[in-house]
Amino acid sequence: MKLSFPATFQQLLFTAGSVLLLAAGAFGQQDADIVVAGVPQRVKVVAISGPALVIRTEAGDRPIQLAQISDVRMAAPPEWAAGYQAYQAKDYGKALGLVKNVTDRFRGLPGTGSPWAQQASAFLVEIHLALKDAVRAEIEYGAFTKAYPAGGSVQGEVIGARIALAKKNVAVAKQKLSPITEAALKEKSGPSASALAYSQAFLVSGQIKETEGNLAGALEDYLRTVTIFYQDRGAVALAQEKADSLRKQHPEIAVP
Repeated sequence: MKLSFPATFQQLLFTAGSVLLLAAGAFGQQDADIVVAGVPQRVKVVAISGPALVIRTEAGDRPIQLAQISDVRMAAPPEWAAGYQAYQAKDYGKALGLVKNVTDRFRGLPGTGSPWAQQASAFLVEIHLALKDAVRAEIEYGAFTKAYPAGGSVQGEVIGARIALAKKNVAVAKQKLSPITEAALKEKSGPSASALAYSQAFLVSGQIKETEGNLAGALEDYLRTVTIFYQDRGAVALAQEKADSLRKQHPEIAVP
């Protein structure tokens, strides 16, 4: 089934803006399976622009309103993996540029078929925190919660706790995390829509406990991220690093 689009004034303006962006070499294209008004479609996706998803057709680039799309299944762009690798190498400036490219293009993809889009939006906050830019982290946190008001609610609370900890507001961080970690321990490793957030939650919980001097509790939470709630690769890598550092500095520590 071939999609058709009315030539409204809004779309003409949109197309003009897209041409300028494409001329600057900002966007590529990726194959994706999308569901539009209940009908599956195989398309080439360029990016999200405003309230629409831009797809590339033989006739040129066309927008589909996000409100019409129930799901988008698409592989993560290469910048996502490259940004993660740069973060692991502590090249935070490079990681920021790569991950921001992903979020600028794909933040707010509808549905659950492309979880990397939500992960990248959350990870951008973490990069700003690694750069010790709490102000920018809060701005990106706001963008995250706006793009994912429902599906990202648990993850949003974890990010909020991370920001509170960066601002040394430990009480707020603990208040946000406690119900999340309690729920995670009840679910253990079972399937959960909040699996990524659980990975991050125990990492942050470990950081809080380490700040408070509860080193055994911190190590336990870091290892929970590594061994049980390992769905978020970035959280796992950092938790492993934290656990290794604790063991090296305090070989006497034992997990409760």
